[in-house]
Amino acid sequence: MDFSIILIALSIGLTSSLHCVGMCGPIALSLGVESKDKLKFTLRNLTYQFGRITTYSILGAILGLIGESFTFVGLQNYLSIFIGVVMIIMVMIPKFYENGATQLRPINALMVKVKISLGKHLIKKDSSSLYVIGLLNGLLPCGMVYASLTAAIGFGSVYKSVLFMFFFGLGTLPLMFATVLFGNFLSVKQRQTILKILPIITIILGVLFILRGLELDIPYISPSKEALQLNGMDDHCM
Repeated sequence: MDFSIILIALSIGLTSSLHCVGMCGPIALSLGVESKDKLKFTLRNLTYQFGRITTYSILGAILGLIGESFTFVGLQNYLSIFIGVVMIIMVMIPKFYENGATQLRPINALMVKVKISLGKHLIKKDSSSLYVIGLLNGLLPCGMVYASLTAAIGFGSVYKSVLFMFFFGLGTLPLMFATVLFGNFLSVKQRQTILKILPIITIILGVLFILRGLELDIPYISPSKEALQLNGMDDHCM
């Protein structure tokens, strides 16, 4: 298990969840989950939260397949550099970073269906609906989710991509769980401050991917070509 990937994913998830509280907080507060029965509240809240994490993991697997195909033909380093550049460019285009992808017609049509389905399930109160709400919530546009999914491709491995997105989602869990419990506890000013920090994190991650692709033989940051190939073989053996 790659603990560096887990650590990065948890850190990004925890940091970006400060933004998620502001963006997805209204959905969380609309769940109608009562906190009087602590056990029931915890189970129902976690049902919703793991719905989101499931979606992130599935998307990670899909994009991991794309990344793994590049690794298979020996282009992992070029893919890593490309992904790093794309992540930096995403930040340079703020409108895309936030919700620009939804301006594309197919994605916009999907988002309309997702929001309609969300509205229908928010009316219901059963556990299965909470899980579906979480699944759909994971599809809603978010700059940090875009950045994390882009990073997931760059790992060049389905296993690592799923691992990264699962722990990214897990990193968002504590504050999102607290939002359902305590309500939206971030002010507009605090959310604006957080929005300024998140692009910096994305740029740093992009730079790390570029360094990784350059194969500078820097431990943990820019492994040599032989080390990357060895890691790729280990992933395929799992």
